Amino acid sequence: MRSTFAGLNTLVRGINANQLSENTVGHNISNANTEGYSRQSVNLAAVDARKEASIYGQVAVGQGVDSTSLTRARDIYADRQYWSENSTSAYYTSRAKEYDKIEAIFNDTSLENVQDSLQDFYKAWSSLSSSASDSSTRITVVEKGKVFADRIHTAAQKMQDQIDANYKDVELNITRINDYTDQIVQLNRSIMSTEATGAMANDLRDQRDLLVDKLSSFVNLNIYEDSNGMYSVVSNGVSLVNGINKLTLELSDPVANDTYGINDYTVLLKESGISYQPTNGTLKAQLDQIEEDKAYIDYLAKMSAFMLTTFNHQHMQGVGIDSSACTATYGTEDASGNITDSGNKVVTAAGTELTGTSGINFYGAADIVYRWDEATQTVQADKYSAGWHMVVSTYDKEEAGITNYYSKATVAGNDGNTITTETLKAIDIIKALELNSLLTAENGQNKVAARNWGTTTTEVDPTTHVAQELPGGAHRAEANGTGDGTNAVDLSTLFNMNQENTVIDFIAKQFNGGHKDGTDRRSMGTISLEAYYNQRMTALGSDAETMDSKVKAQDEVLIQVDEWRKSVSAVNWNEELTNMIMFQQGYSACSRCLTTMDEMLDRLINSTGTVGR
Repeated sequence: MRSTFAGLNTLVRGINANQLSENTVGHNISNANTEGYSRQSVNLAAVDARKEASIYGQVAVGQGVDSTSLTRARDIYADRQYWSENSTSAYYTSRAKEYDKIEAIFNDTSLENVQDSLQDFYKAWSSLSSSASDSSTRITVVEKGKVFADRIHTAAQKMQDQIDANYKDVELNITRINDYTDQIVQLNRSIMSTEATGAMANDLRDQRDLLVDKLSSFVNLNIYEDSNGMYSVVSNGVSLVNGINKLTLELSDPVANDTYGINDYTVLLKESGISYQPTNGTLKAQLDQIEEDKAYIDYLAKMSAFMLTTFNHQHMQGVGIDSSACTATYGTEDASGNITDSGNKVVTAAGTELTGTSGINFYGAADIVYRWDEATQTVQADKYSAGWHMVVSTYDKEEAGITNYYSKATVAGNDGNTITTETLKAIDIIKALELNSLLTAENGQNKVAARNWGTTTTEVDPTTHVAQELPGGAHRAEANGTGDGTNAVDLSTLFNMNQENTVIDFIAKQFNGGHKDGTDRRSMGTISLEAYYNQRMTALGSDAETMDSKVKAQDEVLIQVDEWRKSVSAVNWNEELTNMIMFQQGYSACSRCLTTMDEMLDRLINSTGTVGR
């Protein structure tokens, strides 16, 4: 038989259910602007009916409503999509910022950049080719050459600073990652404890998912949930979090990188010492950017190597206008390259003591010959213990029955020389790009080798100082007049002409085993210096623009995925206010019904049996 007070219990359940739902609405509205919050709802179900007898048999009488659970609105598929796209977005954004920094270093809109100094250096040589004896023009060449080298040094230093800054950012981000994984472990433990009784730890789960959101911007990750409600966070095959256990990331001890003059670091798993390599996110972007920064140092090094080798070799073949005597070998060269009727002479002009320094570097040390090693991408610096000198020779060449005379410059070490070779890598090549101290000394501008060699059939008798014919019709190499700028012209062509349009580099042929026909090895290949620079700057601008486009496109994808998530989990004010009114009305109706039933029971209990008293 049904209890007299059964109806009261039914209505009390209804009141409690509506009150809980109303409280949940209040909780949602209060957290509408809370980051990572997911709206919650009460899941209601009818209480099992009670069977009672009737004249037609048993009937199932309802006993009201009960709250089965309190759950949050969350789409795990949207979450996983967001975590994946967020990693990609963070990667592109970080790379785009780094490209902005590189563009600032090579800012061609600035008046203090590599390109302007390169153009000014070229213009100085062009002016010298027509004013080879002008002292101020020579000084300008020296000064512009110094400025160009300084700009290369400055750009390289800034790239080193950027690498160091990136490593510091990596260290900071590793600290953040470890902090996030620590908090996820703590929340895993709290969620497991809370849900052991069957309740849902909705707010704790929201906090954990928010941490995963933030963590996904640093590294790529996959999330797995076990039967106890705990997350496992896996990144690139490494379980950073596994329930209540975790792995810690750290930077290795610094490793000196002599190639770039920096300290390198590796991201390690502290517990095992194994290297960890992310495949996406900010951490991956920073590690990739470090490698790209090194590539720009390599690029500057190749420009510097070109100046130390090809440019220097061409400068060696010219002659200055100072008073230093030029030692030369004269005679004829046969097909095997042997010089006949030769002997070392002081180079003079017919009837005058027109002399000048030859065979010196424009950049680098005075006692070193630099050569490019294509196989190792390094500069080999050969240092001569007793110094070295130029050998300038003439030789006959038959072309269509006409005898032509040429002068050729090569290098020969002095007797008793020992050669020690130092290998210069990227940053060392850049550091070696300093003006030859002979050019920066007093009146050093006169050693700038603007003029070239010619040939003569006479020589000056050292006793009578009278010019006389060489015996046997021999030809002798001789420096051209002080106004000659032939070598300056040849040097200027190296700035804006490719290899096939420049003069044959005899010294490069001797050192590198090649010549103009394509076998001559140069650090920048066969293109000109200016073309090499512009090619890299064009690529930089294109890379930066491409990355900006990727950032924009990825942001749109991320916004769509985030809207997808919010459509499920975000608090909707209109919906919540509608629910508030609905649950308020439900609460009032149950209360009114309870009052009515109370009045009925009061009549039953207090008024029954009082008739006739």
